[in-house]
Amino acid sequence: MSIQPTIEELLEIIKELHAANARLTMEVEALRREVRELKNGKNSGNSHLPPSTDLKGPSHNKSLRKKSSKKSGGQFGHKGNYLKMNECPDQVVKHEPQFCMHCNTDLNCIDGELMEVRQVIDIPPIQAICIEHQVFKKICSCGHINCGNFPKGINANIQYGSHIESLVAYMHSRQFTPYKRMQEFFGNLLNLNISQGSIKNILDRFTIKALPHYIQIQQDIEQASYLGTDETGMKINGKKNWFWTWQNDSLTFIVPSQSRGYITIEQVFENGLPNAILQHDRWAAHFQCTAENHQICMAHLQRELNYLEEIYNHKWIVEFKNLIDKAIKLKSKLTLKLTYQKCKARDLLEHQLDILLKQKLPDKLKKAKTLQKKLLKIREHILVFLHVPIVPPDNNGSERAIRNIKVKMKVSGQFKSTSGAHSFAVIRSVIDTAIKQQMNVFQVLKNIGNFCPE
Repeated sequence: MSIQPTIEELLEIIKELHAANARLTMEVEALRREVRELKNGKNSGNSHLPPSTDLKGPSHNKSLRKKSSKKSGGQFGHKGNYLKMNECPDQVVKHEPQFCMHCNTDLNCIDGELMEVRQVIDIPPIQAICIEHQVFKKICSCGHINCGNFPKGINANIQYGSHIESLVAYMHSRQFTPYKRMQEFFGNLLNLNISQGSIKNILDRFTIKALPHYIQIQQDIEQASYLGTDETGMKINGKKNWFWTWQNDSLTFIVPSQSRGYITIEQVFENGLPNAILQHDRWAAHFQCTAENHQICMAHLQRELNYLEEIYNHKWIVEFKNLIDKAIKLKSKLTLKLTYQKCKARDLLEHQLDILLKQKLPDKLKKAKTLQKKLLKIREHILVFLHVPIVPPDNNGSERAIRNIKVKMKVSGQFKSTSGAHSFAVIRSVIDTAIKQQMNVFQVLKNIGNFCPE
């Protein structure tokens, strides 16, 4: 005879099943979040991480750039560029018939009629020249011996000239050419047997000549009203070091350092940057720098929100992303006059930002809550770009300055010495500044090469 459970026992079993079901549901949700985090790990498309750390390659469909309705390629009305005929060619080669193809009559005494012109753009054979400087003495009738003097910069019995120095600097810091390939270039094209040691000495001399310009850039940076800043790792003789940059639309200043901490900023800018609104990616050392104000990079924040959306897909994250998109679009519409006037759209965004930062998030959104807490502490540094015309929403200018250093390292490998890293920082700062000021880079380097410091 079977024993039938009582109603009370059945209710107790149901209660236990409900509790077990709730517990298992929570465990499943936690496991699903963990899977999403592992499946959608951080990469260069959704975080601060550089592309080199991507295990599966960059995620192209996670670009911050929105899809446009325009077709790829040149747009309608775009004026194409093409080779134009030169009105004053350096050399003219005439091709005239010498005799009649029909009857063999000599045609040299008959004037030809121009039918068509074609031009070829080429360069003459490149050949190094040797300039000899001779010093003479003359004896005056009074008996005094008068001697000529060598020009400044002519210090050795035989040496390389300023144009070769400028070319070495250009190839090293603008074209990222390694010493060995520079040696091959000079040997094959100029028939000059320049050793890698000589190339290093040439760069050292050029760096000394460029130092006044480098110092002037640093002084101008210290007085700038807006600056973007960033840093990136690099190796010197196998050891981890860092390159720092401070830049704006007209200046780029690069510094090598052994530290990624505030000590580097303190050493380079003893008094901080009190005149500047400083834009960066929220690295703690930058916030320690004295500045008029700080602006965090919206591109970095967007990538972080992309990552959070991949693992959580919560309404708060979507709303925060939409707010940033609206702020960036508003920035493109704000004229100088409108920026300093009362703006309802800007006030609304500021209000919405406060709501999002104070909104209570579920405990399961652990990483989103961490970001919210960090942003709440730096609330006044999020939408500064909507109030100051010269401040852009992103720090892409600094990332472009840093990218040149990464390209140099990928082409040439690590720096072998601290002096080599310093030379690159000095020369590259001058080059980037010249580019921003729309100057001919090689002409600037030639002018520096002709400089003869005492």
